[in-house]
Amino acid sequence: MIVVAGEALIDLVPRPAADPTGGPGGGAGGPLPPLLPRLGGGPYNTAVALGRLGTPTAFCSRVSTDGFGTALLDGLRSARVDTSLVQRGPEPTTLAVASVGSDGSAGYGFYAQGTADRLFELPAQLPPSTRALTLGTCSLVLEPGASAYEALLRREADRGVFTLLDPNIRPPVIPDADAYRARFARWLPYVSLLKLSEEDARWLGGVPSGPAAVVLTRGGEGLTVRTRAGAEFAVPAAPVDVVDTIGAGDTVNAALLHRLAALDALSERALDALDEERWRDILGFAARAAAVTCSRTGAEPPYEDELS
Repeated sequence: MIVVAGEALIDLVPRPAADPTGGPGGGAGGPLPPLLPRLGGGPYNTAVALGRLGTPTAFCSRVSTDGFGTALLDGLRSARVDTSLVQRGPEPTTLAVASVGSDGSAGYGFYAQGTADRLFELPAQLPPSTRALTLGTCSLVLEPGASAYEALLRREADRGVFTLLDPNIRPPVIPDADAYRARFARWLPYVSLLKLSEEDARWLGGVPSGPAAVVLTRGGEGLTVRTRAGAEFAVPAAPVDVVDTIGAGDTVNAALLHRLAALDALSERALDALDEERWRDILGFAARAAAVTCSRTGAEPPYEDELS
């Protein structure tokens, strides 16, 4: 089983409205485009993507008892994700308002004050069948839950569980950039595989060393991996008509873990042993999975049969 820990939230995604001038939203000074609620959150999307790919997956978080929270749990169960590690609480669900650029890239504004995920508590243990743990995004920023997620990362890494970290940097929710960068550096000894976007790497001051491998997503330019031994391999992006990029990086996380599990490579020793052919296979699979997500509105990762 792969355990995904972190926030589940609702993305409010703009839908272009009809406009007599041909533009969305009625033009300058016109009505705003309607917002469509979509199930989301980086870790949540990763869990759903893993479930759709057929990998045994559990989600570990705190989810609201409100209507949004119920819908989020229903989405996990529909993807065959185990929800037994999910804590529930009466606090509201976090909202993320997405803005989509002309190239499909997405920006976010977050409404996270007093929301359920921030009160996440460290679980006593993970299932004995846990082979890997992945974390990231806002859950590692917003206290007091962030400290509980960090403790989970350290504990599971210390007992030999393979770990993937995707910081998925969201500057609007990081109150002290320097403090976060210092904290991020302290996580690296506990990380087996680090996934960064080019934007994440620039914000952090470069691609760090330490993990057995670092996968860098480069948008339309594809994906690159840098190994601890100093090797570097890249694959191009899969061609696609981009609708938006929401959830693409989360799909990459899931595809990487799914393919590594299929190759029995969920250990740092196994990562060190992967050759160029294997890495190109893994990265190519992740690129194809992300392309499917980019072809659809919101975070809608592919099912396994869509990648056959």
